[in-house]
Amino acid sequence: MDRFDSLRLFVRIVEQGSFTRAAADLSIPRATATHAIKALEERLGARLLERTTRKVTATLDGQQYYQRCQRILAELEAADEDVARRAREPEGTLRLDLHGSHASRIVLPHIDSFQRLYPRIHLVVGSGDRLVDLVAEGVDCVVRSGMPEDSSLSARLLALIPEVTCASPDYLQRYGRPQHPDELAAHLAVGFFARHQDRRYPFEFLVDGVVRRVELASRIDVNDADSYVACALRGCGLIQLPRYRVERELANGELVEVLAGYPSPGLPVHALYPRHRQPSRRVRVFIDWVSVIYAERFGPLDRHQLQP
Repeated sequence: MDRFDSLRLFVRIVEQGSFTRAAADLSIPRATATHAIKALEERLGARLLERTTRKVTATLDGQQYYQRCQRILAELEAADEDVARRAREPEGTLRLDLHGSHASRIVLPHIDSFQRLYPRIHLVVGSGDRLVDLVAEGVDCVVRSGMPEDSSLSARLLALIPEVTCASPDYLQRYGRPQHPDELAAHLAVGFFARHQDRRYPFEFLVDGVVRRVELASRIDVNDADSYVACALRGCGLIQLPRYRVERELANGELVEVLAGYPSPGLPVHALYPRHRQPSRRVRVFIDWVSVIYAERFGPLDRHQLQP
């Protein structure tokens, strides 16, 4: 038995008042405990324990030695815990790319809490809505809206963001207010297309529990969310987008909600990272953290939605 184990045994005997109970706590034979304390006393040249048939108590020297041993063992335990915590604590650079509005309106307003939790992680955050080559650009994780189409990426669903269909009062005065998705053939939309694809996104509505996609005619197409809203404010057509983007405009009447009885199924948002490599602990803790941020903002996902 080494010196550390002898100290721990001595402290346990004093606290338990028994060789037998202390030995049982440490899962060693009672005889081993007896021999270890005898060797300790011989090495120190002092009697540490008074033994009776009923109880073991510390001598005066033993009491002083016990107090010092307590402090030493507490320091060693604290040192062990500190080293273990640092070993578990993720560190290094984490490179992220977030959709612009998600960065400025959802994630970054809470980023100080991430920094408090993980002070050893250095964040490098890009923002925009361009297509990112994670491997070639050295990006660890991206957050994007819509359904992931790249099979080389693993995806974790973060939220289904409520959407709203709306238009300016001027547009509705000129074209009327639609009461059903079937009436949209007589309407215009502000077209929205992805920068990396020659494709316009349709509107989506839940009609009798079934998702219906509607292609609308447009006279202007944009690929930027701010431009999308700006065109709607100028009466260029209907738009469908996350409600949080236009809460102020809806509240002050600059935009008016339509087809509220036929809501969008919601816009999925995913965290994406390369499938072929094991995500680092930095990536895992960020995804866990950001999933809480989205749940607090847009509500938790149910079990069915969390299934891959």
